[in-house]
Amino acid sequence: MNIGHFPPPKRNGLIIHGAIILILTVIAAAGFFNLTRIDVGPAFLVSLLIALAAFVPIPFFAYRAYSLRQADYHLDRDSLAINWGLRVEDIPLSDIEFIRSADDLTHPIALPPLPIPGGLLGTRHHPDLGSVEFLASDSKKLLIVATAKRVFIISPEDPAGLAQTFARATELGSITPTDAKSVYPSFVVTQAWSSSLARYLWFSTLFLNLGLFVWASLIIPSTPLVALGPQFAGSALETVPSTQLILFPVISLLLSVAGWVAGLYFYRWEKERVLAFIVWGSSTLSSLLFLLAVLFIVTNPI
Repeated sequence: MNIGHFPPPKRNGLIIHGAIILILTVIAAAGFFNLTRIDVGPAFLVSLLIALAAFVPIPFFAYRAYSLRQADYHLDRDSLAINWGLRVEDIPLSDIEFIRSADDLTHPIALPPLPIPGGLLGTRHHPDLGSVEFLASDSKKLLIVATAKRVFIISPEDPAGLAQTFARATELGSITPTDAKSVYPSFVVTQAWSSSLARYLWFSTLFLNLGLFVWASLIIPSTPLVALGPQFAGSALETVPSTQLILFPVISLLLSVAGWVAGLYFYRWEKERVLAFIVWGSSTLSSLLFLLAVLFIVTNPI
């Protein structure tokens, strides 16, 4: 019996998510770079809003791409395990009432919000099935996994193979009964939030970045020029428009977001949690160093 892995289609979804991330990155980088070339005013504000609007969704799509890359459906004689990034659902075979194609339904299932290939995620209400949760990548290969409590929509590369394997495994019976398990991405955040050290590092990094943004915003209108870059003894100071100071809070924020996500990744495992605190501590230190760098620049006479 072909018991094993039945991964979802990934190629098209990874290409689309990669293209979206690349486009948003280019727009955000162009917007932030443009801030260093224009004076404070309406154009500066518009460029800042465009850059932030392009940057904010990048971690969201990056996580969706990572989740798709790691996605898998594993079926054996004891359970069906659905792994989608940090989302894990382990369903004992005895709890599954049926697995069938979504095409067999009288009323079609509405796709979840933002139905991008490679990331059909979210919940919908169906008149016959009630609330259903999508953990799928391809709308053309949807399978319904129904239990007494929940209904899931998945999309293995070989839907018929998974359905046939499930029927065969049900006939053979379970070897070692397992317990149902549900893990959500928010569970990792909740776990980390319970640590006072993690909260301290998160808030310290947040306030340092907010302070850096506010300080840079106050300096730019009142200081037309600043000395930025390497300076050599005996040579004239090289000055640039103060709008380039906006790069400091922007880079600090990017590093902080990347560090926060990386820390959550390590925090999932008990033995790796020291690395999570090291990463979060490094983010706090990095934000402080950016703050000190701005202090050094504005106090350096030109």
